[in-house]
Amino acid sequence: MLELMTDPAAWASLVTLSLLEIVLGVDNVIFLSIVTSRLPPEQQPRARRIGLLLALAGRIVLLFALGWLIGLTAPIFALLGIEFSWRDIILAVGGLFLLYKATTEIHMMLEGTAEGHGKPGSAAFAAVLVQIFLLDLVFSLDSVLTAIGMADEIVIMVAAVCIAIGVMLVAAEPLSAFVHKHPTVKMLALSFLILIGVALIADGLEFHIPRGYLYFGVAFATLIEVLNLLARKRRNEKPA
Repeated sequence: MLELMTDPAAWASLVTLSLLEIVLGVDNVIFLSIVTSRLPPEQQPRARRIGLLLALAGRIVLLFALGWLIGLTAPIFALLGIEFSWRDIILAVGGLFLLYKATTEIHMMLEGTAEGHGKPGSAAFAAVLVQIFLLDLVFSLDSVLTAIGMADEIVIMVAAVCIAIGVMLVAAEPLSAFVHKHPTVKMLALSFLILIGVALIADGLEFHIPRGYLYFGVAFATLIEVLNLLARKRRNEKPA
């Protein structure tokens, strides 16, 4: 442990892996903000905190179960020339769930829903936690496999995951408030979830989409939305 604390390479690995885990955790925070929006307002922060703590616990457990986790990448059957592993199946199912959740939320925003459905406060706390837990497993799997590929020491991996979750705990509330305050931003966030869902399904089918392309698209769309918000704010200020 002392050797790691005095090793510059270990610190460089920790910083790099922490930053990457934070970037990979953005989709997790977006999903949390969307799925908890159907809870009563007083329950939403608690649900987000519990969701992120579940993500932390899940990732640490997966890190200490390296042998089992690596076994998930072993092919179990082939179909149409594509070999599928348990990891591929989990990613594809998680991607399909994200597509379903995002398109359902978009439908609610555009078309409205029946009385008592899709409104803030209409969701059950336990049902929301189950959704968060299941998607956390998918996000955690991708995140932990990345950590294993970038670091050799389990201590560095655990520390990086803890730092990333800590940053997400701080960012979750202001990000969720901003998303819910601006409907166009919420629509953009739901579009990001669709994009992430498609990427997960592609990964499950052994077609890897470089994450740099995805994050560039997300960053560009976010920049355009920021400019739109600034322009809208200036238009609203002029009559006053």
